[in-house]
Amino acid sequence: MLFGQSLFQSVLDRLKEEDGDSIEEAAPVSHRMPGFTTGLAFDVMEGVSAPSARPGQAYFDNLEFETPREATAQVPPEPSPEPVTEPLPEIELEPVMPEHLARTALPEIAAELAISANDTVQSLSDKRRGFAKANHPDRVHPLFRDNATKRMTIANQLIDEAIRRKTRSARR
Repeated sequence: MLFGQSLFQSVLDRLKEEDGDSIEEAAPVSHRMPGFTTGLAFDVMEGVSAPSARPGQAYFDNLEFETPREATAQVPPEPSPEPVTEPLPEIELEPVMPEHLARTALPEIAAELAISANDTVQSLSDKRRGFAKANHPDRVHPLFRDNATKRMTIANQLIDEAIRRKTRSARR
């Protein structure tokens, strides 16, 4: 092993010295042209420009769309086309607000959360998550986002206050 080289590099150097003559005598690669750093891989027919040749279409041209002969024999005849009728105009129904979004008073939300002295910080976090699943403004129709925002704000305040009380009583 030479100084400053890894074992692998020294083995590669030794192999290059042993086979140095045979590598230099190898014929140049036929698909490369001297003076070009990359190979050229295109074939343009006479009178056809490269963009009009649609190279992406070649994939579809080479696909085989053959079906087994048994499958073609069992294909039922195509039904006769039905008369074209004009589509009915779409009637946009106004969304109906869920009942729980109408309850935005503090006592109503407190009753829904049912926060008690026995709740732990983990159970309060679970209640917050469950309440947010049904009431988060991003999960309701845009017309009802104001009510959902009010409900989430009040619920977060109630749960935050309950967590503060839990942590204060735990310190004592």
